[in-house]
Amino acid sequence: MRVVIAEDNALLREGLVLLLDSAGHEVVAVAGSGPEILPALLEHRPDAAVLDVRMPPDFRDEGVRAARAAREEIPGLPVLVLSQYVEQSYATELLAAGAGGLGYLLKDRVGRVDEFLDALERVAAGGTALDPEVVTELLARRRDTPLERLTPREREVLGLMAEGHDNATLAKTLTVTERAVSKHIGNIFLKLGLPPSDSGHRRVLAVLTYLNSPQGQPPSEAVRSRLAGR
Repeated sequence: MRVVIAEDNALLREGLVLLLDSAGHEVVAVAGSGPEILPALLEHRPDAAVLDVRMPPDFRDEGVRAARAAREEIPGLPVLVLSQYVEQSYATELLAAGAGGLGYLLKDRVGRVDEFLDALERVAAGGTALDPEVVTELLARRRDTPLERLTPREREVLGLMAEGHDNATLAKTLTVTERAVSKHIGNIFLKLGLPPSDSGHRRVLAVLTYLNSPQGQPPSEAVRSRLAGR
């Protein structure tokens, strides 16, 4: 896998390079500031990009803005964003693009090598990878919404789905059958007013897009299309 890294912390940046090299991937470019990110992505067109949210010169949302700009030029470019803390606005801004190949992890997750590499590979394959703490934060802030209709088990399933896990992993994690998982997923979409489907990462993005839309607003046709796999 060819990867571009954007990280202003030199120690973490070099650590990521060594980690990816040792895992058999190729780091084709590194960026240490916001203005360097987009040119590097457009020049190398990598298989995946690992971008810090806050980069010099302003330390605001340079990584997210670069990710969105790059995906306009390179549709579907897989991007894994790293953040020091749970920053809901950046997570939702990234997910608003409404397509696969996106991930949002806390930097602490990098230290868990297997989890980080698994997340990067899922994103590169067109899937999603959301940090469990980010998922918890997103769901916790959505009170008085259709989420209140979900049972505790259904909320648990939705959270695991948002992390990017497939039905087999859900079944193993929850110690239930895949048939039971499919039933939970069907109930989730029905209660959220979305047609039931089993279309991989698109279902996760559709749910998250719906959860982050204005309260009471029905899902758009684009969301319905992604959910239905059209």
